[in-house]
Amino acid sequence: MVKEIFCSLQGESRSVGWPTVFVRLTGCPLRCSYCDTAYAFSGGEALKISQILEAVAAYGVRHVTLTGGEPLAQSRSLLLLSSLCDQGYEVSLETSGSLDIAGVDSRVVKIVDFKTPASGEMDKNHLDNIAHLTSQDQVKFVIQDRADYEWAVDFVSTHTLSAKCEVLFSPVTGKLNPTHLADWIVEDRLAVRFQLQLHKILWGDQPGK
Repeated sequence: MVKEIFCSLQGESRSVGWPTVFVRLTGCPLRCSYCDTAYAFSGGEALKISQILEAVAAYGVRHVTLTGGEPLAQSRSLLLLSSLCDQGYEVSLETSGSLDIAGVDSRVVKIVDFKTPASGEMDKNHLDNIAHLTSQDQVKFVIQDRADYEWAVDFVSTHTLSAKCEVLFSPVTGKLNPTHLADWIVEDRLAVRFQLQLHKILWGDQPGK
């Protein structure tokens, strides 16, 4: 099921700022406390992969992101990712880290959002995914408070994530002052990238942005 297909600027990750087509799939097995896409938990339209490819092509941009919800909760998402790669797009996958990424096409940039304690879903982190990360991938931590920060720092260190791929730290909008998170990263000289959600700065919480 597809909740929406739209074109906007990529608001996060290494490709931030690029015009990007987002294919948002319906459904997610998690219920994170800070979720900003709960509208994608249900509904949507059943589309063939050929229909999705046609809709994406109509926008005429080269970056495509498969997101949700949790896209890997739908079995055909793997075929969709490969099909997008076959069309020559620069493809990324936004996934919660709770489901197995081993089957994801190697051409896809995986952005894995491991869940912190404040999310309420930390126990769902699928740690075997770490073995499938490559240098082109990214791991994201959404930080709500100091306890989340310290947990994430320990997680990054324990699993030597900075040596495997790029690591992103992002504050929960409206919960943690971004300056505080930036100061902590600088004080600790962390090998992580601080990021804000560009789309929220520009458009707030408007769906389809």
